[in-house]
Amino acid sequence: MGVPQLYYFTIRGFGEYIRLLFIDNGIKFEDIRYVYGSPEWDEHKKSMIFGQMPTLKHDGKEYAQTGAIMRHLARVHDLNGSSEDDATFLDMFFEGVRDSRMKYVMYIYMDQGTREELTQKTLPTCLANFEKLFKIHQGKFIIGDKPSYADYILFEELDAYTHLDATILDKTPSLKAFWEMMWQRPNLKPYLEKRKADGVWINAIEKGMK
Repeated sequence: MGVPQLYYFTIRGFGEYIRLLFIDNGIKFEDIRYVYGSPEWDEHKKSMIFGQMPTLKHDGKEYAQTGAIMRHLARVHDLNGSSEDDATFLDMFFEGVRDSRMKYVMYIYMDQGTREELTQKTLPTCLANFEKLFKIHQGKFIIGDKPSYADYILFEELDAYTHLDATILDKTPSLKAFWEMMWQRPNLKPYLEKRKADGVWINAIEKGMK
C-alpha cells in the first residue's frame, strides 16, 4: 500500500484534524500544502472532486469532505469505538463540534457578532454541552482510554478557542484536562510545539490568532 497524501492549505483549518490523527497514531502520510489563492492551488483544484480541500488520496482513490475523510480513517485504523453505540456517540460529538466551529468561522470570516459575544456566551454554551457529553464515559478520551477520530477535532477546536481567550476552558475542567493531556501526547508534542514556534495560522486570515 502506498502512503496517503493529504492536500490542504498552509494553515491549520479543517485539514488539521486529519494531520493530528495521522501524527498521533504514527501513520505515515504526505502533507501537501498550498498557499491559499496561489496559482498552484487555482490550477490543482480543477482536478479535485469538489474543487476544495481537504482531500485525501491513497492507492489511486480520492476522498473529499472533512467528515467523510475522518470517518474513513476511523474505520480503517480502529478509531471509531468498539460498537454501533460508540460510533453513533462519536458521530454526534463530531457533528456538535463542527457546529461550534461554524459559529467560530462566522465570526472570523464574516464578522458576525463580536469577540466578546463569542467568548463569553456562544462558545461557552457549546463547551458546557461538550463537557456534559465528555463525562458520560469514563476515561481520558471521549470514549474511554483509547483515542477516537472525534478526539482530534475536539482538541483542535479547544486549542483554537484558547487563542481567542486563554481562560475559556476554566469552567469546563474535563475539557481543559483533555486539552492539556493531548498537548503532552508523545507523537503530538513535538509537532504542536513546532507549530506554535512557527506561528502557523489557524485560519486563512490573521484574525483569531493572539
